[in-house]
Amino acid sequence: MDISWYLYPLAILAGILAGIINTLAGSGSLVTLAMLDVMGIPANIANATNRVGVAVQNIVGIGTFQQSGNMSIRSQNVWLIVPAVVGSGFGAWLATNLDKEQMRTAIGIIMCLMLVVIFIRPNRWLRDESEVEPGRPSIGMIGLFFVIGIYGGFIQAGIGVFLLSALVLGIGYSLKEANMIKLVIVLFLTLGALVVFWWQGLIWWGIGLFMAIGQSIGAWMGARFATQYENANVWVRRLLIAVVVLSIIRFFGITELILGWFASA
Repeated sequence: MDISWYLYPLAILAGILAGIINTLAGSGSLVTLAMLDVMGIPANIANATNRVGVAVQNIVGIGTFQQSGNMSIRSQNVWLIVPAVVGSGFGAWLATNLDKEQMRTAIGIIMCLMLVVIFIRPNRWLRDESEVEPGRPSIGMIGLFFVIGIYGGFIQAGIGVFLLSALVLGIGYSLKEANMIKLVIVLFLTLGALVVFWWQGLIWWGIGLFMAIGQSIGAWMGARFATQYENANVWVRRLLIAVVVLSIIRFFGITELILGWFASA
C-alpha cells in the first residue's frame, strides 16, 4: 500500500511520545495505534505491528536503567513474569479471533476504578522505597499477572497502567522500581505475543521497525528522566493520571462522540 511521505516523520514523533509515556507510565500504544490508523493500516495488522516498537523500546529502556545502576530484579519477579508471558500468548490468540468492542468498554470501566485508586492512596504511589515481602507472591497475585498478560497479548494499550497498579499497590514496589520491572515484564509478554502474530502473518515489519526508531528514542528519554530527576515519582504519577483520563476518553469512544457532534452541528 502507498503511504504519504510526510507520515513517516510524524510516525517517528508519535513513536517518541509513545516511548516516553510507555516507559514512565503506560498506554503509549494509544498514540502509536492512532498513528497506524492514520497511515491506513487495518486494525488487526496495526495491533500486531505495534508490538515491534514496544519490544524494541523496552529493550532500550531496560538498557538505560541498567547503565544508570538503578536496575535491580528480585528473584521472586520470575513468579510474575512467567504467568504474564503465558497469558500474553493466550491473549494474542484471542486478538485474532474476537471482536474488541466489549473489551474496550470493560477496559474503560477498569480505568475509571483505577483513577479513583490513584487519588485515594497517593502515599503508595509516592514512596521512595519499596516494601516488598520476601518469598513467592500469593497465588491470587500470580493469577492477577496471568490475567494482565492475557490483556497485554490481546491489545497492549494500557498494559503499563495495569502492571504499575499491581506492582505498586499489590506487591509493594516504589513507583520507580515498579517502572523497571514493568519494562521487563512487558518485554517478555510482548515477545510472546509477537510469536503468535508472526505465525498468523499479521506483522508489517517495515513499518513496525520504522516506528520503533522513535519509540527507542522516547524510551531512552523516559528512563533518563526517571533515574536522574529527584522528584520523578511526583511527575510520573501526574503523567499516569493524565494517561488514565485519556484512556477513559479513548475506550469509551468519547472523542468519536464529540467529533460526530461537531460534524453534525
